[in-house]
Amino acid sequence: MSQAAIKTKKLSKRYDHAPSYALKDLSIEVQPGEVYGFLGPNGAGKSTTIRTLLNFIQPTSGTARILDLDIVRASVKLRGNVGYLSGEFKLYEGLTGQQFLDYMGQLQSPKSQNQRQKLVERFEAELHKPAGDLSKGNRQKLGLIQAFMHEPAVLILDEPTSGLDPLMQEAFFQLVRESKENGAALFISSHNFSEVLRMCDRVGFIRSGELVGEETISDLQDKAAHSFVITFAKTAPVSELEQIKQATIVSHDDHTVRLRLEGDLTPLFRVLASHKVQRLDQETANLEEEFLQFYEGDKK
Repeated sequence: MSQAAIKTKKLSKRYDHAPSYALKDLSIEVQPGEVYGFLGPNGAGKSTTIRTLLNFIQPTSGTARILDLDIVRASVKLRGNVGYLSGEFKLYEGLTGQQFLDYMGQLQSPKSQNQRQKLVERFEAELHKPAGDLSKGNRQKLGLIQAFMHEPAVLILDEPTSGLDPLMQEAFFQLVRESKENGAALFISSHNFSEVLRMCDRVGFIRSGELVGEETISDLQDKAAHSFVITFAKTAPVSELEQIKQATIVSHDDHTVRLRLEGDLTPLFRVLASHKVQRLDQETANLEEEFLQFYEGDKK
Protein backbone atom coordinates (compact mmCIF):
# COMPACT_ATOMS: atom_id res chain seq x y z
CA MET A 1 0.00 0.00 0.00
CA SER A 2 1.21 3.50 -0.79
CA GLN A 3 2.04 6.12 1.80
CA ALA A 4 -1.18 7.45 3.34
CA ALA A 5 -2.17 10.92 2.15
CA ILE A 6 -3.74 11.68 5.55
CA LYS A 7 -2.79 9.81 8.70
CA THR A 8 -3.78 10.60 12.26
CA LYS A 9 -2.67 8.79 15.41
CA LYS A 10 -4.65 9.38 18.59
CA LEU A 11 -5.30 12.96 17.47
CA SER A 12 -7.06 14.82 20.27
CA LYS A 13 -8.27 18.33 21.00
CA ARG A 14 -9.55 19.73 24.27
CA TYR A 15 -10.44 23.39 24.36
CA ASP A 16 -9.35 25.46 27.36
CA HIS A 17 -11.59 24.94 30.39
CA ALA A 18 -13.80 22.48 28.50
CA PRO A 19 -15.03 19.55 30.64
CA SER A 20 -14.44 17.00 27.88
CA TYR A 21 -12.51 16.48 24.65
CA ALA A 22 -13.96 17.88 21.42
CA LEU A 23 -11.87 15.26 19.61
CA LYS A 24 -10.36 12.21 21.28
CA ASP A 25 -7.90 9.62 20.01
CA LEU A 26 -8.77 9.86 16.32
CA SER A 27 -6.72 7.36 14.31
CA ILE A 28 -7.54 7.16 10.61
CA GLU A 29 -5.75 6.80 7.28
CA VAL A 30 -6.86 8.11 3.89
CA GLN A 31 -5.01 6.77 0.88
CA PRO A 32 -4.18 8.56 -2.39
CA GLY A 33 -7.06 8.09 -4.81
CA GLU A 34 -9.55 7.49 -1.99
CA VAL A 35 -12.69 9.44 -1.11
CA TYR A 36 -13.25 9.29 2.65
CA GLY A 37 -16.57 10.45 4.07
CA PHE A 38 -16.63 11.85 7.60
CA LEU A 39 -20.07 11.77 9.19
CA GLY A 40 -21.62 12.66 12.49
CA PRO A 41 -24.34 14.74 14.14
CA ASN A 42 -23.91 18.42 14.87
CA GLY A 43 -21.35 18.97 17.61
CA ALA A 44 -19.78 15.54 17.08
CA GLY A 45 -16.30 16.93 16.36
CA LYS A 46 -16.22 17.11 12.56
CA SER A 47 -15.29 20.78 12.39
CA THR A 48 -12.73 20.40 15.17
CA THR A 49 -11.12 17.55 13.23
CA ILE A 50 -10.89 19.62 10.06
CA ARG A 51 -9.55 22.70 11.83
CA THR A 52 -6.94 20.59 13.58
CA LEU A 53 -5.86 18.87 10.38
CA LEU A 54 -5.39 22.28 8.77
CA ASN A 55 -3.54 23.61 11.84
CA PHE A 56 -6.07 26.37 12.38
CA ILE A 57 -6.04 25.03 15.94
CA GLN A 58 -3.31 22.88 17.40
CA PRO A 59 -3.90 19.41 18.82
CA THR A 60 -3.83 18.82 22.55
CA SER A 61 -2.17 15.46 21.96
CA GLY A 62 -1.57 12.91 19.24
CA THR A 63 -0.21 13.48 15.76
CA ALA A 64 -1.35 13.92 12.19
CA ARG A 65 0.51 13.90 8.90
CA ILE A 66 -0.63 15.02 5.47
CA LEU A 67 1.50 13.85 2.54
CA ASP A 68 3.91 12.56 5.19
CA LEU A 69 4.42 16.06 6.60
CA ASP A 70 3.57 16.95 10.18
CA ILE A 71 0.50 19.20 10.24
CA VAL A 72 2.00 21.52 12.86
CA ARG A 73 5.66 21.73 11.92
CA ALA A 74 5.06 21.79 8.15
CA SER A 75 1.72 23.61 8.00
CA VAL A 76 2.98 26.38 5.71
CA LYS A 77 4.60 23.93 3.31
CA LEU A 78 1.39 21.93 3.14
CA ARG A 79 -0.80 24.84 2.07
CA GLY A 80 0.09 24.55 -1.61
CA ASN A 81 -0.82 20.86 -1.71
CA VAL A 82 -4.12 20.97 0.16
CA GLY A 83 -7.43 22.26 -1.17
CA TYR A 84 -9.92 23.37 1.48
CA LEU A 85 -13.56 24.39 1.49
CA SER A 86 -15.08 25.55 4.75
CA GLY A 87 -18.57 24.51 5.76
CA GLU A 88 -19.21 28.20 6.45
CA PHE A 89 -17.55 29.52 3.31
CA LYS A 90 -17.71 33.32 3.17
CA LEU A 91 -16.42 36.02 0.83
CA TYR A 92 -15.72 39.71 1.20
CA GLU A 93 -18.94 41.11 -0.18
CA GLY A 94 -17.24 43.82 -2.23
CA LEU A 95 -14.91 41.44 -4.07
CA THR A 96 -15.95 40.05 -7.43
CA GLY A 97 -15.43 36.37 -8.16
CA GLN A 98 -12.61 37.32 -10.53
CA GLN A 99 -10.81 39.29 -7.82
CA PHE A 100 -11.28 36.51 -5.28
CA LEU A 101 -9.87 33.81 -7.57
CA ASP A 102 -6.98 36.07 -8.59
CA TYR A 103 -6.11 36.54 -4.94
CA MET A 104 -6.36 32.82 -4.16
CA GLY A 105 -4.22 32.07 -7.21
CA GLN A 106 -1.45 34.18 -5.73
CA LEU A 107 -1.60 32.19 -2.50
CA GLN A 108 -1.75 28.80 -4.21
CA SER A 109 -0.33 28.88 -7.72
CA PRO A 110 -2.25 26.69 -10.19
CA LYS A 111 -0.23 23.94 -11.86
CA SER A 112 -2.09 24.60 -15.11
CA GLN A 113 -3.24 27.98 -16.36
CA ASN A 114 -6.22 26.30 -17.99
CA GLN A 115 -7.50 24.51 -14.92
CA ARG A 116 -9.15 27.53 -13.34
CA GLN A 117 -10.95 28.44 -16.57
CA LYS A 118 -12.17 24.87 -17.01
CA LEU A 119 -13.65 24.93 -13.51
CA VAL A 120 -15.25 28.33 -14.09
CA GLU A 121 -16.94 26.99 -17.22
CA ARG A 122 -17.93 23.71 -15.56
CA PHE A 123 -19.64 25.47 -12.67
CA GLU A 124 -20.93 28.37 -14.77
CA ALA A 125 -19.46 30.73 -12.20
CA GLU A 126 -20.36 34.42 -12.19
CA LEU A 127 -17.04 36.24 -11.93
CA HIS A 128 -18.01 39.85 -12.50
CA LYS A 129 -20.57 40.40 -9.77
CA PRO A 130 -19.65 41.42 -6.21
CA ALA A 131 -19.93 38.48 -3.83
CA GLY A 132 -22.62 40.34 -1.91
CA ASP A 133 -24.87 40.12 -4.96
CA LEU A 134 -24.44 36.37 -5.41
CA SER A 135 -26.74 33.62 -4.18
CA LYS A 136 -25.42 31.03 -1.74
CA GLY A 137 -25.10 28.52 -4.58
CA ASN A 138 -23.04 30.88 -6.70
CA ARG A 139 -20.76 31.71 -3.78
CA GLN A 140 -20.35 27.97 -3.16
CA LYS A 141 -19.20 27.52 -6.76
CA LEU A 142 -16.37 30.00 -6.14
CA GLY A 143 -15.42 28.10 -3.01
CA LEU A 144 -15.18 24.85 -4.95
CA ILE A 145 -13.18 26.45 -7.76
CA GLN A 146 -10.59 27.87 -5.35
CA ALA A 147 -10.28 24.50 -3.60
CA PHE A 148 -9.68 22.53 -6.80
CA MET A 149 -8.00 24.98 -9.16
CA HIS A 150 -4.42 24.29 -8.05
CA GLU A 151 -5.00 20.51 -8.44
CA PRO A 152 -3.98 19.65 -4.88
CA ALA A 153 -2.96 16.15 -3.80
CA VAL A 154 -5.32 16.37 -0.80
CA LEU A 155 -8.75 17.99 -0.59
CA ILE A 156 -10.56 18.65 2.67
CA LEU A 157 -14.16 19.65 1.99
CA ASP A 158 -16.87 20.48 4.52
CA GLU A 159 -20.44 20.13 3.17
CA PRO A 160 -19.26 20.80 -0.39
CA THR A 161 -22.65 20.59 -2.14
CA SER A 162 -24.38 23.05 0.18
CA GLY A 163 -26.49 25.44 -1.87
CA LEU A 164 -25.79 23.80 -5.23
CA ASP A 165 -28.65 22.97 -7.57
CA PRO A 166 -28.90 19.37 -8.91
CA LEU A 167 -27.05 20.17 -12.13
CA MET A 168 -24.11 21.71 -10.27
CA GLN A 169 -24.11 18.80 -7.81
CA GLU A 170 -23.61 16.49 -10.78
CA ALA A 171 -20.73 18.68 -11.97
CA PHE A 172 -19.19 18.39 -8.51
CA PHE A 173 -19.56 14.59 -8.38
CA GLN A 174 -17.81 14.35 -11.75
CA LEU A 175 -15.00 16.55 -10.46
CA VAL A 176 -14.60 14.28 -7.44
CA ARG A 177 -14.33 11.24 -9.71
CA GLU A 178 -11.72 12.93 -11.88
CA SER A 179 -9.67 14.06 -8.87
CA LYS A 180 -9.77 10.54 -7.47
CA GLU A 181 -8.66 9.08 -10.80
CA ASN A 182 -5.75 11.54 -10.79
CA GLY A 183 -4.65 10.20 -7.40
CA ALA A 184 -5.96 12.90 -5.07
CA ALA A 185 -7.17 11.98 -1.59
CA LEU A 186 -10.49 13.58 -0.60
CA PHE A 187 -11.70 13.96 2.98
CA ILE A 188 -15.35 15.04 2.85
CA SER A 189 -17.61 15.97 5.73
CA SER A 190 -21.27 15.63 4.78
CA HIS A 191 -24.75 15.10 6.23
CA ASN A 192 -26.21 13.93 2.93
CA PHE A 193 -26.48 10.14 2.86
CA SER A 194 -27.22 9.86 -0.85
CA GLU A 195 -24.20 11.96 -1.82
CA VAL A 196 -21.97 9.92 0.49
CA LEU A 197 -23.08 6.77 -1.31
CA ARG A 198 -22.29 8.37 -4.65
CA MET A 199 -18.90 9.79 -3.75
CA CYS A 200 -17.19 7.84 -1.03
CA ASP A 201 -15.16 4.66 -0.91
CA ARG A 202 -15.09 4.56 2.87
CA VAL A 203 -16.79 6.39 5.73
CA GLY A 204 -15.87 7.18 9.32
CA PHE A 205 -18.56 7.95 11.90
CA ILE A 206 -17.78 10.36 14.73
CA ARG A 207 -19.90 10.93 17.83
CA SER A 208 -19.07 12.95 20.93
CA GLY A 209 -15.56 13.49 19.61
CA GLU A 210 -14.75 9.81 19.11
CA LEU A 211 -14.65 7.59 16.04
CA VAL A 212 -17.38 5.02 16.64
CA GLY A 213 -17.25 3.18 13.34
CA GLU A 214 -15.48 2.94 10.02
CA GLU A 215 -16.82 1.05 7.02
CA THR A 216 -16.35 0.73 3.30
CA ILE A 217 -19.46 1.55 1.30
CA SER A 218 -19.42 -1.96 -0.17
CA ASP A 219 -19.35 -3.51 3.33
CA LEU A 220 -22.25 -1.31 4.40
CA GLN A 221 -24.24 -2.44 1.38
CA ASP A 222 -23.52 -6.08 2.22
CA LYS A 223 -24.58 -5.59 5.83
CA ALA A 224 -27.61 -3.40 5.18
CA ALA A 225 -30.88 -4.84 6.39
CA HIS A 226 -33.34 -5.97 3.75
CA SER A 227 -36.99 -4.98 4.11
CA PHE A 228 -39.81 -7.24 2.99
CA VAL A 229 -43.55 -6.73 2.74
CA ILE A 230 -45.22 -10.13 2.95
CA THR A 231 -48.94 -10.77 2.38
CA PHE A 232 -50.30 -14.10 3.62
CA ALA A 233 -53.48 -15.84 2.45
CA LYS A 234 -54.46 -16.49 6.06
CA THR A 235 -53.50 -14.91 9.37
CA ALA A 236 -49.90 -13.74 9.32
CA PRO A 237 -47.59 -15.95 11.45
CA VAL A 238 -46.19 -13.01 13.39
CA SER A 239 -44.98 -15.06 16.37
CA GLU A 240 -42.99 -17.39 14.07
CA LEU A 241 -41.42 -14.47 12.25
CA GLU A 242 -40.46 -12.84 15.53
CA GLN A 243 -38.39 -15.94 16.39
CA ILE A 244 -36.05 -15.36 13.43
CA LYS A 245 -32.70 -14.06 14.60
CA GLN A 246 -31.80 -10.58 13.33
CA ALA A 247 -35.39 -10.05 12.16
CA THR A 248 -37.49 -7.07 13.22
CA ILE A 249 -41.22 -6.76 12.65
CA VAL A 250 -41.70 -3.16 11.58
CA SER A 251 -45.50 -3.36 11.29
CA HIS A 252 -48.24 -5.89 10.70
CA ASP A 253 -51.98 -6.42 10.42
CA ASP A 254 -54.03 -9.60 10.03
CA HIS A 255 -52.50 -10.64 6.71
CA THR A 256 -49.52 -8.38 5.96
CA VAL A 257 -46.16 -8.06 7.67
CA ARG A 258 -43.39 -5.57 7.03
CA LEU A 259 -40.14 -7.08 8.22
CA ARG A 260 -36.47 -6.11 8.31
CA LEU A 261 -33.86 -8.83 8.21
CA GLU A 262 -30.08 -8.68 8.35
CA GLY A 263 -27.78 -11.35 6.96
CA ASP A 264 -28.93 -14.83 5.93
CA LEU A 265 -32.40 -15.02 4.41
CA THR A 266 -32.76 -18.81 4.79
CA PRO A 267 -34.66 -18.73 8.15
CA LEU A 268 -37.23 -16.37 6.66
CA PHE A 269 -37.90 -18.55 3.65
CA ARG A 270 -38.12 -21.61 5.91
CA VAL A 271 -41.04 -19.98 7.74
CA LEU A 272 -42.66 -18.81 4.51
CA ALA A 273 -42.47 -22.31 3.04
CA SER A 274 -44.97 -23.56 5.63
CA HIS A 275 -47.54 -20.87 4.86
CA LYS A 276 -49.43 -19.75 1.78
CA VAL A 277 -47.91 -16.46 0.65
CA GLN A 278 -49.93 -14.30 -1.72
CA ARG A 279 -47.30 -11.64 -2.27
CA LEU A 280 -43.66 -10.99 -1.34
CA ASP A 281 -42.07 -7.63 -2.11
CA GLN A 282 -38.47 -6.81 -1.30
CA GLU A 283 -37.63 -3.18 -0.63
CA THR A 284 -34.25 -1.62 -1.28
CA ALA A 285 -31.65 -2.14 1.42
CA ASN A 286 -31.82 0.94 3.63
CA LEU A 287 -28.31 2.27 4.05
CA GLU A 288 -29.63 5.36 5.78
CA GLU A 289 -30.72 3.18 8.69
CA GLU A 290 -27.23 1.68 8.77
CA PHE A 291 -25.78 5.20 9.04
CA LEU A 292 -28.24 6.21 11.74
CA GLN A 293 -27.19 3.42 14.07
CA PHE A 294 -23.88 5.25 14.48
CA TYR A 295 -25.64 8.53 15.24
CA GLU A 296 -28.04 7.38 17.92
CA GLY A 297 -27.47 6.52 21.55
CA ASP A 298 -24.37 6.63 23.67
CA LYS A 299 -21.18 4.90 22.67
CA LYS A 300 -20.88 1.62 24.50
